[in-house]
Amino acid sequence: MDAPNKVSRPQLLSLPIDSVAALIASIICLSFSPIFIRLSELEIGPNATAFNRFWIAAIGFWLLNSFLNVPHQKQNTELGIQKIISSSDIGLLIADGMLLSMGTICWTWSLTKTSVANSSVIHNLIPIFTILGGWLVFGKLFENRFILGTFIAIAGVMLLEVKDLFSLNIGQQLTGDFAALLSAVFFGVHPLIAEQLRTKFNAVTIMKWSSTASFLLVLPVAIFAQEQLFPSSVTGWFSVISLAFVGQMLGIGLWTYCLKNLSSGFASLFGLLAPIFSSLEGWAIFSENIETWTWVSFMVILFGMYLAISSKFAIKSQVNNVPL
Repeated sequence: MDAPNKVSRPQLLSLPIDSVAALIASIICLSFSPIFIRLSELEIGPNATAFNRFWIAAIGFWLLNSFLNVPHQKQNTELGIQKIISSSDIGLLIADGMLLSMGTICWTWSLTKTSVANSSVIHNLIPIFTILGGWLVFGKLFENRFILGTFIAIAGVMLLEVKDLFSLNIGQQLTGDFAALLSAVFFGVHPLIAEQLRTKFNAVTIMKWSSTASFLLVLPVAIFAQEQLFPSSVTGWFSVISLAFVGQMLGIGLWTYCLKNLSSGFASLFGLLAPIFSSLEGWAIFSENIETWTWVSFMVILFGMYLAISSKFAIKSQVNNVPL
């Protein structure tokens, strides 16, 4: 099949609105995650924070799945459609849960060992590992325009934190930086697996099993670390419930939903908007100043994303018929 090197303007304007809206909403929700994580870690440890995030989200996804499943079951019965879950599907669902749990543990732990600036910059290298994973494991090919746009956008994120990075003692932050790098690897591979699962299952089903696997995997880690498992104050419970609902159910859930129409690499690249939203949230909520250098970095990020969006890799050539 012959394909043009670039997406034409009509194609670009025909990006699936529901998927793009879900992706933007997911990034906004995910940009609040560091705030809720920091608030939670005032009372409980990083592993307990991850545990509460996943078990609360798992219950939410199971309830949501039960609510949504009734009309779909009736429709599938009438059409004679029967979903068969294979052993490979189960393996992918468990693997996705492992990636999310390990990535979350590494990220929350890194925030206790290094600065928010270091952790954010390194954690936002996710698109690099998504692209590398897609190329090495699935043999995906990427346009030069998409790769160039990705690296320009990542450079913009680094500019966003450049002052803080140069003011740090790197030697004392090394373990936290390495944990943030591992979180980028885990979260970078996650969209690739979710994209494979998305061809067969809806987003709620994927997140139901993924969140369940995640909290079962994190629980023994939190117990072994001898951490207090549950918050003991209203503020603590507000933090973990908000993290589960906003960060996991809406953030990761909507991200998984958009993979029906958008490529995993493109969705990961959009994650670089999170630092922009975090800065704007800090300005709106905490009256933090936004310096000129910050606006420059915003422009660099948006320019890099424009290059990537205008490549043919942004939109999937074939869209599956899985609902939600």
